[in-house]
Amino acid sequence: MKSTQIRLSRDDRVFYFIVHALIVFLCLIVAYPLIYILSSSFSSGTAVSSGKVLLWPVEPTLRGYSAVFQNAKVWIGYRNTIFYTLARTVVSVFMTLICAYPLARRKLPFRGFFTFLFTFTMLFAGGMIPNYLLMRDLHLLNTPWVMILPGAIGVSQMIVTRTFIQSTIPDDLLEATQIDGCNDFRFFCTFVLPLSKAVIAVIAMQYAIAEWNAYFNAFLYLTDQSKYPLQIFLREILIMNTITAADVADAESLEAMQGMSDLLKYSLIVVSTVPILMVYPFIQKYFVQGVMIGSLKG
Repeated sequence: MKSTQIRLSRDDRVFYFIVHALIVFLCLIVAYPLIYILSSSFSSGTAVSSGKVLLWPVEPTLRGYSAVFQNAKVWIGYRNTIFYTLARTVVSVFMTLICAYPLARRKLPFRGFFTFLFTFTMLFAGGMIPNYLLMRDLHLLNTPWVMILPGAIGVSQMIVTRTFIQSTIPDDLLEATQIDGCNDFRFFCTFVLPLSKAVIAVIAMQYAIAEWNAYFNAFLYLTDQSKYPLQIFLREILIMNTITAADVADAESLEAMQGMSDLLKYSLIVVSTVPILMVYPFIQKYFVQGVMIGSLKG
């Protein structure tokens, strides 16, 4: 059986050519900075500081990565950041789900009022100093909990999750299970969680990325270096490797040290970004389904 081929008109071919060219152009705009950073991290410091790196590594070397991983603080930061990210993601997803599920129930008393209380916090906050005093009074300062508990529920994630549950899991299913003696807790564990894998993957990724890149809370609430996340240590390394002309009298030495500083900068960007990028492909398939359903319906 011969397949039917649709013959495009001249205008259609021109349109598709323009669209494809525009997509390729936009992809290049997005991809080039990433390629440049990666190539610079594998190039020599002199090549980076002199602007010789354009697309491919120049004078390939691993000096930048060697300098980064020889620093013991980087490994401490990795350990802490992985722990904070995993713990914060688990706590945040759990609290978001147990909050979103009752708000998805249309028969919940004062449902609109509770929803208003959550959305109100998106517009108004106590501020940095009241938050610091609150953490102090709760005895959370300089403890791992200060990186996990404050702000554990993202209101936008909760709204998306609530809308997803409300639009995906019909009330008839709940009523049918209640006839068979199923309570809310069992219904939540047996039906809601398995049917909400898509939105759970989405909000888990959002929470994980936010925590992996978290900087300000650690900078504000932590004083013990053994509890610092990776981002704080990366900042310290960059500051320690900042070179000015007044620090070095020899022009050649200044150029070499400045090149090493630039090389460290790009190596640190790659080191802090690659781990979270490696997780994304595993849950990419859930993003469109989870975000679109959770944000457009209900």
